[in-house]
Amino acid sequence: MSTSDPFDVFIIGGGINGCGIARDAAGRGYSVCLAEMNDLANATSSGSTKLIHGGLRYLEHYEFRLVREALREREVLWSTAPHIIRPLRFVLPHHQGLRPAWLLRLGLFLYDHLGGRRLLPGTRTVDLRDDPVGAPLKPTFTRGFEYSDCWVDDARLVVLNARDAADRRAEILTRTKVVSARREDGLWTITTEASDGTRNTRQARLLVNAAGPWVDAVLTEGLGQDKPASVRLVRGSHIVVPQLYEHDRCYIFQNTDGRIIFAIPYERDYTLIGTTDRDHGDDPGAVSISSEETDYLCAAASDYFSRPVRPEDVAWSYSAVRPLYNDGADKAQEATRDYVLKLDDGDATDDATLINIFGGKITTYRKLAEAAVEHIQSKLGHRSASSTTPWTAEAVLPGGDFGPEEFEDTVAALRAAFPFLEGELATRLIRLYGTRAWSLLGDAKSPDDLGRCLGADLYEVELRHLVAREWAVDAEDVLWRRTKLGPRFSDREVEDLEAWLRDITTRHVAPAA
Repeated sequence: MSTSDPFDVFIIGGGINGCGIARDAAGRGYSVCLAEMNDLANATSSGSTKLIHGGLRYLEHYEFRLVREALREREVLWSTAPHIIRPLRFVLPHHQGLRPAWLLRLGLFLYDHLGGRRLLPGTRTVDLRDDPVGAPLKPTFTRGFEYSDCWVDDARLVVLNARDAADRRAEILTRTKVVSARREDGLWTITTEASDGTRNTRQARLLVNAAGPWVDAVLTEGLGQDKPASVRLVRGSHIVVPQLYEHDRCYIFQNTDGRIIFAIPYERDYTLIGTTDRDHGDDPGAVSISSEETDYLCAAASDYFSRPVRPEDVAWSYSAVRPLYNDGADKAQEATRDYVLKLDDGDATDDATLINIFGGKITTYRKLAEAAVEHIQSKLGHRSASSTTPWTAEAVLPGGDFGPEEFEDTVAALRAAFPFLEGELATRLIRLYGTRAWSLLGDAKSPDDLGRCLGADLYEVELRHLVAREWAVDAEDVLWRRTKLGPRFSDREVEDLEAWLRDITTRHVAPAA
């Protein structure tokens, strides 16, 4: 099957970079199609440490441009998505024998002033002997520094970018693999294969390879190019343990190998610890934490916490491969986190352009998208006078149309509108959907109108929204990427959820438009 009119832009990859580019380009009037071979945010973009941060340790590698851009993006992203992004305070204990206190304070001074911070509070010195943040730590740690960064629900950031792109008429194809792409008569001819084996052919004026860890595989297998070896696969792994402390602040710990790890409150009852930096093999689809990484994270956390963290404490873990640009660094931890865009205009003057995306971090995805769209504009021209101006810094993501400090007020408004919402459900709905929680709940007047509860506080009304509007297909999509309710579901509840999803899919749900 073939479509007639070519798209302006065809994007391979439904991670944060691909979806960010799709949103920006669609918002400037380009016709866009995006294909993701699995679920949105299936790989790297749901396996991050879930931080919007400048990258304090990158200062040591003199990556001032990257740090400055990332620091500026913290408050930009918070203001455009205050439902899925929130400010956090991080405590950095001074460790005798590692970086001296004066160096830490100097680094944090730069961190406070490089990015034009306006809303986030600055650094303060903490006496860990008196402050509650010192209580979970060993008594040898007496002094620390507290600074600001932000938390993000990484997978939802991806989905909301895709949703906004679709609202702006982009076509989003999940579980659709690009099996080949070739240049023909100044266009790209792209063949895709859906999960049911159906193949389609589409054409586009410009192709974006944002396949993340598979960026080189797309070039070699899909486009038939010689192995480019431009991506360095670095595995980052995290462990999640039962809650280690009760306050809401986070920790950043220095390690003797020069690396740092974070300890972050996670989903109310847990503490997230990560991440590692390990060079990964050739298969980006085979990713899991090693016993050595588990031991490393447990030992690093145990160096600081009074209560040891042991491998048997791990409730679950996750790993992802970062597709870093191969800059020749000796160690994985030293490889640049900056993004690199490479243009390939082919061999002939009328050949269609290919843009390959390497590296990047979730904090700077919006700037990466702007850079990609600048290249798109230079090749395809402008679609309208308004399309020449970058727009995403001021445009909220779906559900984010309230002030960055109005989260609790928005929760209160939802509870007032739907007083039958029990427990923390209203907070969770605002945290995930923002003001779109009102349309999700519709004209519900009582708990009965929410439908059946499939587990935890997940009702049919929310599931229908996830299937119809957010491309959710199976239980993993729902529990581990869209809602983060996975730890609260029993095996039996997961089976019931899978059966419910199969049933609603069989009865046909209109695709997200």
